[in-house]
Amino acid sequence: MVVRFRSLAARWPAVVPVAAVVLLAFTWGRALPGGVVVLVTVILAGSVLAAVHHAEVIAHRVGEPFGSLVLAIAVTVIEVALIVTLMADGGAKSATLARDTVFAAVMITCNGVVGASLLVASLRHRIAVFNPEGTGAALATVATLATLSLVLPGFTTSKPGPQFSPAQLTFAALSSLILYGLFVTTQTVRHRDYFLPITRQGEVIRADDHAGAPSARAAALSLGLLTLALIGVVGLAKGVSPAIESGVAAAGMPQSVVGVVIALLVLLPETIAALRSARRDRVQTSLNLALGSAMASIGLTIPAVALASVWLSGPLLLGLGPLHMVLLALTVVVSSLTVVPGRATPLQGGVHLVLFGAYLELAVSP
Repeated sequence: MVVRFRSLAARWPAVVPVAAVVLLAFTWGRALPGGVVVLVTVILAGSVLAAVHHAEVIAHRVGEPFGSLVLAIAVTVIEVALIVTLMADGGAKSATLARDTVFAAVMITCNGVVGASLLVASLRHRIAVFNPEGTGAALATVATLATLSLVLPGFTTSKPGPQFSPAQLTFAALSSLILYGLFVTTQTVRHRDYFLPITRQGEVIRADDHAGAPSARAAALSLGLLTLALIGVVGLAKGVSPAIESGVAAAGMPQSVVGVVIALLVLLPETIAALRSARRDRVQTSLNLALGSAMASIGLTIPAVALASVWLSGPLLLGLGPLHMVLLALTVVVSSLTVVPGRATPLQGGVHLVLFGAYLELAVSP
């Protein structure tokens, strides 16, 4: 019996994603009673941990920066599907869902994940070291995408309200795709060394330095299970979203908090993976995950919702309010000062976490 239990425990990364997809098939589109919500939440948490496990297997096989790129793109593609699905079902109240979720993803990754990673690494290893060339390029791309997609709609005059005209939305969508494609090419082909972890002496730690990589078959299996786990995470998050919406409304909080909660759930796999990398003194990998996720969230979501707006009824409001513009500007300035030296202490981590705390506080009580 003990041997059988240990065998089952060792297989949980394979069992949980399958269970999540099966549970999703039975609960999709249905009102969930309280007991089922609890079960869904437990399986959702297990799917997050399973996704992190399989992402690390893939990363060990393909090396950096491909490993973090696989997880960032996989999470974002399914996140986009969730946003479009909720917009199709939500009616007028979903007009700001894409904006709220994308901005939440930017603040969670650029302040929450970055701050926690820098704090963990610097407390454990005294100083967190990373490559400023690669991290700076990623930050510049995120800042440009966020400004083009989330700030400018509040200042254009072609249409009333914080929204683009069709021509402006098309330009923003194409620009997002082009910039994201250029960044991926830079990260994986032309300047790959800029995105690899470095030693305290500034030497690049290459993927070839790691021994015992899993086989191609094991990596392929993990890729399939990672996909199932992420489908489970996002699908089950949609299943519990009515309970989240009811809780938010009962607490008297703004509707935008729903987007924050969904973004927190969806980004859990990347957050855990980033913190694990920070504990191993691979801060560059943590920053690749954080900034890559922010970039993918904007670069893939904006084109998707632009395309979906052709057949979705109602306006697509992308422009941020003054409060969130200030938080975004402060995030860009602070992140730039953090990136330039290529080294960080607990102070920089604490500053980012305070910004993240301010965002959460103002989201709940604007």
